[in-house]
Amino acid sequence: MSQLISVIHGFEAVLVPTNFMFMIMGFLTGVIFAAIPGLTGTLAIALLLPITYSLDVETSLIMVAAIFMGGQYGGSITAITVNIPGAPCAVMTAYEGNKLMRQGKGVLALRHAALASAIGGVIGAIMLMALAPVVARASLYVQTPGKFSLILFALFIIIVSHKEALVKGIVATVLGLMVASIGIDVASPIARQTFGYPNLIEGVNLMAMLIGAFAISELLLRSEPNSEIVADTILSPAPKVKRIDFLPRFEDLKTIGMFNYAKFATIGYFVGVLPGAGGSSAAFVSYAEAKRASANPEEYGNGAIEGVAAAEGANNAMCGGSLVPMLTFGIPGDTTSAVILGVLIINGLAPGPQLMSTQFDLVTPMMAALFFSALLIPITLFLIGPHYLKLVSISKSILFSGIAAVSMIGAYVSTYSPFQMGTALVVGVAAYLLQKKEYPIVSFLLGFILGPDLEIYMRRSLTLSDGDPKIFVTSPDSIFFLALIGFFFYFMVLKKNKPTSQEPV
Repeated sequence: MSQLISVIHGFEAVLVPTNFMFMIMGFLTGVIFAAIPGLTGTLAIALLLPITYSLDVETSLIMVAAIFMGGQYGGSITAITVNIPGAPCAVMTAYEGNKLMRQGKGVLALRHAALASAIGGVIGAIMLMALAPVVARASLYVQTPGKFSLILFALFIIIVSHKEALVKGIVATVLGLMVASIGIDVASPIARQTFGYPNLIEGVNLMAMLIGAFAISELLLRSEPNSEIVADTILSPAPKVKRIDFLPRFEDLKTIGMFNYAKFATIGYFVGVLPGAGGSSAAFVSYAEAKRASANPEEYGNGAIEGVAAAEGANNAMCGGSLVPMLTFGIPGDTTSAVILGVLIINGLAPGPQLMSTQFDLVTPMMAALFFSALLIPITLFLIGPHYLKLVSISKSILFSGIAAVSMIGAYVSTYSPFQMGTALVVGVAAYLLQKKEYPIVSFLLGFILGPDLEIYMRRSLTLSDGDPKIFVTSPDSIFFLALIGFFFYFMVLKKNKPTSQEPV
């Protein structure tokens, strides 16, 4: 009963006019930062951190929660319209959504992304408020070997999702893992793979990688004289649409189905509970499950609405899940919740079991802010949606120049290092060449993002077992994820390629 009273208090706190105003400001800030390549919701919270000194605890937590939700959604905007994910979690959204944009279905893609994000965010917030204490205890059972197998599962899924180019998918993933190994060793203070360049000791920055792999390579591809994507001075004429076209419809719900929406959100929430997993892993796992269960898997990779909904529903539900280990154990679920942890500490709150048991009412406003921020997503699309489509109607020279400038600025402000700007250019050229040879750039990027965690969990596991690799097949949590790999391998590779007796001779 006391928990229910605290939750009600949280909703009432958000509806206080001042708090509600800061929530809207935070949400819009998160959307804008996430939509601009190189800027993220995490950066938005970090930049606005000084403001929290002048606000009370309740208002501060409401604002950062709104930024978190807006940041998860905002990356889908440029991912769909110009194929440049504003955030890592929007990679799969770009993979399917931009193809729909090129087919003249940009409004449909944006509408489904917003609807899935809203539903996922709402479900994630409700599950956070209802299940946080229980799920936090359960997540402790996923130990180091299990985390290694989970990441291995994510890499496996993205590779087999390109089964028409399986070898190229493996090569691209390995290249990503190799780039991730540059810099300081993950387990000891030793520089490796630097080739004598001191600047490489820091490794390749994630923002430089994202900007190079998507923004720079996309600019190079679209600037080709014989590009199939762009043959005129503009990318494509913006379709004539009305503002009401951006409002979610009953048909949209029916297309995906509430069961699937709930499934995507549940996947995102529980992946978010695992420390270090983040929105990218949530989106990848949900996308893979959607493709496995789809009645039309051949649509995936060619503009699947369900793929957009799976990725967006999961990465927004992840917001609620990632706060569970942060609030109950002080272990951030992703980089954004790590910054939110700093906000809690600055305001004198110590995350831990005591916070959830005796001071639960202090954090319920933040949970309620996630709920209300998710509801703002379709409203924002309705109000601003027509302007999103205008991105592709801008003159090619102006748009490309603007994207290039913003991308380089984003690469710089992420580390304030001119070297990372050059790194973004090098990665961009490399990604351009890979795409020209039809290597899946998504596999390359996922290998880079998950590579460090894969290595550190593998090495920690082997340290625990004195170098015995059998720890991965004797730990129950690891066995579970390895079994999932076998399950998906059977359904996505063996069963799909198995000839049927009905085939003509």
